[in-house]
Amino acid sequence: MGQVCRAVFPAAGLGTRFLPATKAQPKEMLVLVDKPIIQYAVEEAVAAGLRNLVIITGRGKNAIEDHFDVSFELERILEDRGKSDLLSLVRAVSDMVHIAYVRQKEALGLGHAILMARDLVQSEPFAVLLGDDIIDADTPCIGQMMEIYERHHASVVAIMEVPREDVCRYGVIDGIPVSGSDDRVYAVKNMVEKPRVEDSPSNLAIIGRYILTPAVFDVLETTARGAGGEIQLTDGLQDLLAKEPIYAYKFRGKRYDAGEKLGFLKTTVEFALKNEELGPAFRSYLKSLNLNEP
Repeated sequence: MGQVCRAVFPAAGLGTRFLPATKAQPKEMLVLVDKPIIQYAVEEAVAAGLRNLVIITGRGKNAIEDHFDVSFELERILEDRGKSDLLSLVRAVSDMVHIAYVRQKEALGLGHAILMARDLVQSEPFAVLLGDDIIDADTPCIGQMMEIYERHHASVVAIMEVPREDVCRYGVIDGIPVSGSDDRVYAVKNMVEKPRVEDSPSNLAIIGRYILTPAVFDVLETTARGAGGEIQLTDGLQDLLAKEPIYAYKFRGKRYDAGEKLGFLKTTVEFALKNEELGPAFRSYLKSLNLNEP
C-alpha cells in the first residue's frame, strides 16, 4: 500500500443534538467563532499535506458545498468595494483544496458513510476526520497518525485518556504498548463500544481521527447493522482486527468535543480567547461577568 494522500469527512448526519438550530442548516456549518466546524477539520487535513478530500454529504447539506465553492458574486462585490482583506479570506476557503462530494442517501451510520467513499478511495490507505472532534495541536493530529501509519503500514485509530466514569460514552481499546513509543502507540487486542465502567478494558477512548487501510471496505460491506439499525465503524474495525493488525495512537494535542451543546459552548469560549483579534476584548468581558449570579 502507498502513502496516505486522501481524507474522508463524514458529514451526512442529522445533527439532532443541536435541534432546532440544525433543522434547516447542516450541523457542520455551525459557526465556531468565525469559521464553520467542518473547516477546522479540513484545515487540519490540509496542514498535514492532504489535498484530495472527500466529503460525505446527505440531504440538506448543500451549504457545505457552497462554502468551499467559488462565490463569484460575493467576490465581485468585495473587490468593487475595495475590501481586499475580506476578499482574501473568501478566496482562501475556495482555493484551499480540491474536494469531491459523495451523497449518502440514507443515514445508516458512520461505517456506512465511509463505505460510500469506496469508489473514490479505491485501493489506497486514507484518513478519516470527524468534524465534531476539533483538535488543537502544534503538529496536526492526522499528520501525527500518518507518521505512525508509515512506520507500521496498518490502520491507526486516535485515542485519548478519559475519566473512568466516562468510558460508557466512547469506543474503548484493549491494547499492548509498543516498545519504544513512550506509551503512545498500542497494538490493539480488542475494541469495546460504550462499555460499562466495570467491564471496560481501559480508559483509552477512540476519538474521531482514523487512518484506515482499504481492507476496511470489504469488512464494512459485510458488517451487520448494530445499534439503531446502523453500520457502526467500531463493529467494522473489530472484523478488520481479525484479519490484520490495528494500532492506536495517543495523540499530542487537546481535543474539543463540538458535537454536543455544552462542548460546543466550551470550545467557542476557548477558541475565542485564543483569537488574536477577539481574545483580549473577550477576556475582559468574561472578567466583568458576575458568575455568582444564578
